[in-house]
Order: sequence, then C-alpha cells, then structure tokens
Amino acid sequence: MSSNQPPSINQHKADIGLVEFVALMALMTSIVALSIDAMLPALHQIGIDLAVDDPQKTHLIVSLFFLGMAFGQLYYGPLSDDKGRRYAILHGLIIFALGTLVCMFSDSLQMMLIGRVIQAFGVSGPRIATLAVIRDKYEGEAMARVMSFIMMIFILVPMLAPSFGQAVLIWLSWQHIFSSFLLIGLIIGVWFFARQPETLPKHLRTPFSWAKLWESSRYILTHKIVMFYTISSGIIFGAFLAYISASQTIFQYIYDTGEMFPMYFALLSFSIGVASFTNGTLVMRLGMRTLCTWAMIGWMVFSILLTILCLQNDGVPPLWQLVSTLFGAFFCIGILFGNINSMAMQPLGKMAGLGAAIIGSFSSFFSVPTAVFVGSFIDQTITPIAFGFVGFGAISFVLYWYADK
Repeated sequence: MSSNQPPSINQHKADIGLVEFVALMALMTSIVALSIDAMLPALHQIGIDLAVDDPQKTHLIVSLFFLGMAFGQLYYGPLSDDKGRRYAILHGLIIFALGTLVCMFSDSLQMMLIGRVIQAFGVSGPRIATLAVIRDKYEGEAMARVMSFIMMIFILVPMLAPSFGQAVLIWLSWQHIFSSFLLIGLIIGVWFFARQPETLPKHLRTPFSWAKLWESSRYILTHKIVMFYTISSGIIFGAFLAYISASQTIFQYIYDTGEMFPMYFALLSFSIGVASFTNGTLVMRLGMRTLCTWAMIGWMVFSILLTILCLQNDGVPPLWQLVSTLFGAFFCIGILFGNINSMAMQPLGKMAGLGAAIIGSFSSFFSVPTAVFVGSFIDQTITPIAFGFVGFGAISFVLYWYADK
C-alpha cells in the first residue's frame, strides 16, 4: 500500500483478510457480468416470445443495460460519498431486484428494455460502491494489483454465465434466469453486510449539495488526465461491447456452432482472465502505463489482423482463425481493464465515489453508442466487428496517448 495514503482512511480497513476481500469484491461486481452474459443464450427465445420483428433488436437487451448503468452511476457515486458505501449497496440491490421482477413478467420488448434499464440502474450501486471501497483501501499500483486479482475471479462469471443461462433454458424458461438473479443478489448482499465493515467513516463523508456536486464534477470533468483515460476506455470498451451483444449471432448463426456457443464464449473470456493474472503479477514491477501502452499496441495489431482475415474470406474467416485472433485481442483488453480505470481514479483521492461514478458513467455514454453503431451493421459477416475494432481502437489509442503524455 502506498505510504502517502491518508492515515484516516487506512485506519478503517476491513477486518476481513485479503483473500476474502478479493473474493467478496469480485462477486459483488460480478452481478453486472452475470446480468449480461447469462442472458446471451436466451436472446433468440426472448425475441420469439415477445414477438420481436427484427432479431437485431434483441441486442438492445444487452447494450441498453449499459445505458441504465450510465445514469445509475451518476446517482450512486454522490450517494456513496454522502451516506456511505454500505447504504449505496443496499439501495442498489433493492432497485436491482425491482428491475429484475419487471423483466421476469415482461410481455413486450419495450417492457423488457424498461426492466433492464431499471435493473442496470440498481446494479450500479454495488458496482460503484465496491470500486469506492477498493479505492478507500488501496491506491496506485497497489489498487491495480488488487483489481487484477479481483478480475481473475470476476472473469469466471462471463466464462460460466452463458452455460448457466443455457442450462436454465434446457430445464426451465428464460424467466427463471431472472429469478436466479434475485437469489444470487440476496446471497451476495447477505455476505457483504455480514462481513465487510463501512470503509468511509462519517467524519470523512461528503454531504450532498448541488453546489458541491457541481464543483466536484467540474474538477473531474476538466481534469484532462482523468477524462482522456475515461473516454479512451469507453470507446474501446464500446467496440468490445459490440462483440458481446452480437456474440450469439456470431457463433450460433454465422458460424452455426449451436449449443457449443457457451464454450467458445468461455474460451475467449478465459483470455481476459489470463491477462488479469498476468497484469496482477507484473503491474508492481512494470507499472500501469507500460502495460497499457503495450496492450493498446497489441489490440491494434490483432484488430488489423482480424480485418485482413475478413477481407480475405468474404467477412467470415475460418472459425479457428477468428477464435485465435480474438483470443489475442481480448488478452490485451484484459490488461487494459485492470489498469485504465485505476489510472483515471488515481488523482481523485477522497472523491472516489463521485469519481468512480463519473468515470463509469462517461465510459458508458461513449461505449453504448459505439456498440449500437457497430452492431447495427452485423448481419451475415463479422466484418463490421473487425472495422469497429480497428477504427474505434485507433481513436482510443490517440486519446490514451494524449493522457499518457
């Protein structure tokens, strides 16, 4: 831990050990990934049951989830700084449960999308407050190291979630995927409140006021390093989100992998887990910026290679070439995930709650339109994905380079 961290915060570390802390934080943040990836095998069936005329519209069930998070993070950031981390998490879990119930009983795509936005708004509470808890305890490379270990557990969720969703579909219906969210959220919430003390004591909290919110927001929004990293992260994640939203279409319809779809999805998710482990072991020696720079270069190399393969194969390269190339690209994404947010958060100190909110929200505001734009071109080929990786990756690289300088 950095020696220049404020003593007043260090005195309020959680009593639980590092291993349990990492596991708990990983599972708390994994509710987001579970809410997204467990739905992927069910998108086609949901589209049929809700009489969706255009199958591509079901991609909105994934992409609009991040829109709800964009607004939720702006709300829960100041709330966690004002009322404490535990209050924000409890509030968010309740809203998440209400949105889940709306999704369970939806009879139209419109109601489903409303439920998903409510769901995402609520899950922003645990996500933002969890990041703030980590920032309360760690900073700099130490925070990046802890985040990487958290990502190692976190990544198991997107690896297993599609298989979980498909298993539910075999035995039950897509509505029961949502009912499982309620149960899992309850279990994680009980664990958190039973074991994790408040990390933001009352004398360090920032009472909410519109004047202070404006002042703090203006500081963050005009902080060039913070915003360049945030926008860079949002744009490159938008290209990645386009793949996630269309992954069922890519593997089950373009490549006709059928029930093997979760296996391919898990394999590519595993590459991010490997990257997170690698980042956790190297970041204290090499530093966040060095690793991010090489990861950005690697992303561009693999994206250009994927584009070449698409142009040579009429937009549908052999499956083994697609998976191999994406594996390398997503390894680079795993390095970036573990570091860019930490680099953006580093200058924000006691504004960790609001800082995490604005960083997460602005990242989503850029990633959702990027994903929707790229996804709108996906039909019978994956060429739009490749072009999106190259084009938006280049923009992200330029923004990152400016922040790094």
